Amino acid sequence: MSKRPTFVLPVHPDPYPALTVERGPSSEGVGWWVPQVKHTYLAKYIGGTRKAQVKFPNRVLIDPFCGPGRIQVRGDTFTRDGGSMVAWHQSVASQCPFTSVMVGDLDVERSRACEARLLALGAPVKRFDGPAAETALKMADTVPRGALCLAYLDPYNLEYLSFSIIERLALLPHVDFAVHFSLMDLTRNVDMELDPERDRFSGANPGWRDRVPTHTAKASLPVWFFEDWRDQLAKLGFSVSHEMPLVKDGQGRAIYRLVFFSRHAFPDRIWGDIARDPTRSLFD
Repeated sequence: MSKRPTFVLPVHPDPYPALTVERGPSSEGVGWWVPQVKHTYLAKYIGGTRKAQVKFPNRVLIDPFCGPGRIQVRGDTFTRDGGSMVAWHQSVASQCPFTSVMVGDLDVERSRACEARLLALGAPVKRFDGPAAETALKMADTVPRGALCLAYLDPYNLEYLSFSIIERLALLPHVDFAVHFSLMDLTRNVDMELDPERDRFSGANPGWRDRVPTHTAKASLPVWFFEDWRDQLAKLGFSVSHEMPLVKDGQGRAIYRLVFFSRHAFPDRIWGDIARDPTRSLFD
């Protein structure tokens, strides 16, 4: 039996190489896992759901943490597409191009760079400048009635994953979420965040401190917090996929969970198939 070919994310040329590029907080480059895990799963999901997407006249990508649309991986001498660029390229390749690509970033220079790069590819882009907790609300108000939406949420740290973003987007009738949940931030800081004067994680999971069981061990807090967050998603009517790929850094430390949730069985099944089998073809 022949082995199924492994999907490799294409590398496209940068239409505006002079514009800013995301190189991580140390400016030495982002981790290898950004293209190989985060962006690969995003592309594979878009390709895998193409038959369902073409049934909708309006297909919307929502990316309120877009960055400049271009990244450089640590050790590479070239740059690659950012998340929204990966999503647009794959939607075109899958013959179900997004009819609207909504991008936003706190840094206006970055959001403008992303917009320019998407426009150069012919993408129907709309730019929203400012904090994601504000721009996501404006994006939701702009979504055409009945559109199929994919909300791609990739914040640097957990404190920026405001639950209000999810709550507002959850009002859209046809929306699926792909979320990068920062485990490193949670593991390092959750016990300190029990102090109400710090309050960094209350935006991500409102009221969590009041729900922590008495005498919960410090080592158990990160797991409890993540499960409680998932419980809040369920209260909004979403089913969280059992397949949540764990992203580790070069030293083996857990840094992210890729979390997918939807109201419907089909997108959940597609995500589950892809996330469970990394060699799965886009078009099986």
